[in-house]
Amino acid sequence: MVVVSYSGKEINAKLVYYGAGLSGKTTNLEAIYEAVPDSSRGKMVSMKTQSDRTLFFDLLPLDLGEIMGFRTRFLLYTVPGQVFYNATRKLVLQGADGVVFVADSQARRFDDNLESLQNLQDNLLTQGVDIRQLPVVLQYNKQDLPRDLILTHEEMDDALNFRAVQSYAGDALHGTGVFETLRGISEQVLKRLAAGAVAG
Repeated sequence: MVVVSYSGKEINAKLVYYGAGLSGKTTNLEAIYEAVPDSSRGKMVSMKTQSDRTLFFDLLPLDLGEIMGFRTRFLLYTVPGQVFYNATRKLVLQGADGVVFVADSQARRFDDNLESLQNLQDNLLTQGVDIRQLPVVLQYNKQDLPRDLILTHEEMDDALNFRAVQSYAGDALHGTGVFETLRGISEQVLKRLAAGAVAG
């Protein structure tokens, strides 16, 4: 849910990185955090469980522009990948303005990706949000692995991209596709906010 600070002339929007365990959500956020200057980001907060963690930090993008004179700050979150942390997933997802679904490109993780994508849709529905009405992008992570272990970008699109949303090839460990994905979801959220501001 967008939060507007009139006194600070700032709009805060929440972006959630969602996906199966070990798909690369945390690696994406860590790569963004490390690459952005201290002056443009807040402190990273990590909530650890026995086998997973949820990360959070805020980011003031340098070149995405303003909406009606307000600068935009994005709050970036990851959800735990394991299904048994579903209550935490729901909590983190609440009020999201946009979602990056990070899929693991390894063929052996295909079912995990499908299960997590269905879980995303189910959790949004329990909050009264239709996934078709929310800015969403897909990132197919681990595209750097040997071809015989992964599905290509096109194969991943055929299998997961039911809505034909923007999708990106990624290698979050080395930073490939990380900022393209962030820019893609950020632009969609800003476009939606601008349309709402004009309509309002």
